[in-house]
Amino acid sequence: MNLPTIMLKDVPKEDRPRERLLTFGPDHLSNQELLAILIGSGTKDESVMILANRILMHFEGIRLLQDATIEELTAIKGIGTAKGVLLLSALELGRRLHQYRPDELYVIHSPEDGADYVMEEMRHLNQEHFVTLFLNTKNQIIHRQTIFIGSLNASIVHPREIYREAVKRSAASIVCAHNHPSGDPAPSQEDIHVTRRLVDSGKMIGIELLDHLIIGDRKFISLKEKGYL
Repeated sequence: MNLPTIMLKDVPKEDRPRERLLTFGPDHLSNQELLAILIGSGTKDESVMILANRILMHFEGIRLLQDATIEELTAIKGIGTAKGVLLLSALELGRRLHQYRPDELYVIHSPEDGADYVMEEMRHLNQEHFVTLFLNTKNQIIHRQTIFIGSLNASIVHPREIYREAVKRSAASIVCAHNHPSGDPAPSQEDIHVTRRLVDSGKMIGIELLDHLIIGDRKFISLKEKGYL
């Protein structure tokens, strides 16, 4: 026996996603409700809430959804090109908001400041990225550069490449960061070895390595706090 499909029009007005957002604010809505608002409508056979739930189940939540392609979205029954484009636009806008930095130079006072600066951009990367932040005498970031992409290796991450750029930028100090795609920021022996080489080279040149941050999934480790600098 098939149960009748409950459409959004059958739901009390005060319980519909748009009305709940207006009453309580967006932070009180579930991922399913927010997605339903973006989609706007379901199909003749299922409500927008059911469609939104199917999308979340397809991508196993919002983490994989953020990397969805138009082909993946439109392959889902009920999502045509128009809805797919709308979802991709919303995802990209959210990504840009996370990465936005005001015109005023960002100041690093602590390991948390450095981690906050790169976390959203680096925590979901599928490969290791080694990034250097170049700071002035006020610990303001004057330049950010990805030095290399790939597994961390002392023969690849050579201090001369980093400090050449530091001299070019007239940097007073640097902060290095790289991600662990596994999400676990625990340092490897190679991480520690690279850090110590950078510290020694910085002392010779007179440009201090303030920290080396390892970025995991919403967590990080400061090698300075661990005593490796």
